Amino acid sequence: MRSIHNRVFLLFLSCMLALLLLVSFLYDRYTTAIIHTKISEMAEKNIAQTVGLFDLLLEGYDSVTKSLNSNYELLRLLQERDREADPALSVINERTITNILGAVYYSRDDIVAIHVITNDRRMYSYEKRFAGVIDVDYASSDWYKKLSRSTGEMIWLGLFQGSVMNSLQQEPVFVFGRQLYDLTDQRPIGLIFIETNPAPILSALSNVTISPNSRVYIVDDDNRVIASTDEEAMPYKNGNEAQAVSLPSFSGLPRPEGGRTIVDNRTEQLIVAADAAMADWTVYGFTPKADVAAEVVESRRYLLLVVLALVILATVLASIISRNLSSPLKLLIREMKQVEMGNFRGSVNVKSYDEINSLVSSFNRMVHRIDELIERMTLASISEKNAQLQALQSQVNPHFLYNTLDMIYWMLDERENDRLGRVILALSHMFRYSSDWEEASKTTLGQELEQMRHYMTIIENRLEGRVTTVVEVDDKWRCAVLPKMSLQPIIENAVKYGLEPLGKPGVLCVRAEDLGNELQIIIEDNGVGMDEAALAVLAASLYERDGSQGQAKRRGIGLSNVHRRIVLMYGSSYGLQLRSKPGEGTRVTIVLPIHQRGGNEHGYSYRG
Repeated sequence: MRSIHNRVFLLFLSCMLALLLLVSFLYDRYTTAIIHTKISEMAEKNIAQTVGLFDLLLEGYDSVTKSLNSNYELLRLLQERDREADPALSVINERTITNILGAVYYSRDDIVAIHVITNDRRMYSYEKRFAGVIDVDYASSDWYKKLSRSTGEMIWLGLFQGSVMNSLQQEPVFVFGRQLYDLTDQRPIGLIFIETNPAPILSALSNVTISPNSRVYIVDDDNRVIASTDEEAMPYKNGNEAQAVSLPSFSGLPRPEGGRTIVDNRTEQLIVAADAAMADWTVYGFTPKADVAAEVVESRRYLLLVVLALVILATVLASIISRNLSSPLKLLIREMKQVEMGNFRGSVNVKSYDEINSLVSSFNRMVHRIDELIERMTLASISEKNAQLQALQSQVNPHFLYNTLDMIYWMLDERENDRLGRVILALSHMFRYSSDWEEASKTTLGQELEQMRHYMTIIENRLEGRVTTVVEVDDKWRCAVLPKMSLQPIIENAVKYGLEPLGKPGVLCVRAEDLGNELQIIIEDNGVGMDEAALAVLAASLYERDGSQGQAKRRGIGLSNVHRRIVLMYGSSYGLQLRSKPGEGTRVTIVLPIHQRGGNEHGYSYRG
């Protein structure tokens, strides 16, 4: 569990799952709110449309009764037949009344029967089946009393199981009626009521339902059910069957006014209500919240499937990403173990993210540089030991040579031969410096300049004023570390091949320049110089272990030795640089590194 593969896998998977759960929760809340809002809007729209259909239907029924009440011929015949003594004429009038009722009957498809009752209890009816079968006790019924108490307005009696007048007609009917008035003196002359097929009303009620368990009721001002989609709640149901039906308590429900629609979802049911303008009716729709939640449950089931698919996808992505991150690091760790065991020849080759590629590239470069450094240190150690051996072989009792030179100096000094004495003393110092290898092969620029001063003492005496030496080196550079005997071979070549053949006095200049991370020690003469071909051969000899042939070999063996020792000490970026022009002179530049240290402005170190 502590491996980077497992850590990255768990981290990525946890982040993905947390984000997924958050998005799923927000999506569920959002979709649930949308579903509830859409269902409420749909229920409100449906009940508004249903009430609109009721109003249109009731307006049509109202128009039918008004057309009969305003039919002057019908009203005249009804009054004359009540006073007519001639039986034949009375039959003719009755037939005419029946024909007028029949014309209205056939004007609509949903009319089942039309009945007219005069104040003298004469009955006129038009119906298709069982004509002439009259309920003799109609005067004691509630519907008749309600019509009799009316004052000309439309009375909507509601649904009945069978005709209120014809006992043989048992099919459900919707009944409505009004008082008939004489148009001349506004005197009531009877009643008219019409029985219609309730199918249009029940069909309109079904439009309010939004689920199989939805129930719709039409309720009047007395909270009496006029019609319902629940067959058991119909007003014509009676006895135990009617008592078994559990009806809502309409008295505690809000009543819409002014054509408004009410939506109430505070209880376990979604309740919508609207009032009909043509009647004192209120349409209620009841839908269980469980049915509304069915849509939410379906949405959540779909969301769960999507979440499971995304979890599987997140797991696969986490595994792929963690493997892509950990595989290059595993290769890098494996190679680091090889380096730890001393194998610096290997390298890591991966193609991953930019940061990992950069890390691997840095590791490869580091291992390569360590390998180069170890090889350079090995070569430097071998070269140093060889140089020490050669120095020991060439010393041949150097102390005897020092003592002899000192004795010659004091004998010349007694004879006041100062010039020859200075030459002998300078030669003594040179032998002592070149044969002292106890501190390996490195020295400072200050010691090299002191050795150069002894050498130039001999040269100036030999050439009798034809060479002038100028040294422009700041004291802060005198502690710069460089290989021992670096300046003398360069100065010796400058004097021998540059200034001696000049034929006139010459100048040898030594100066130091700071170029940021590099220190350049410049040895420059104004001697005869070299052409480009000779300069190219001499520059090439710096990189050959055996040098070139001829004069280039003789001139380049010292320079090549100095260059290789600097490269061994500091690396291939440092060493000698050559520049020369015929008739103008030659410049040799020693390039050394400047290493910054904490308390000093400049510091020096070497990697040999």
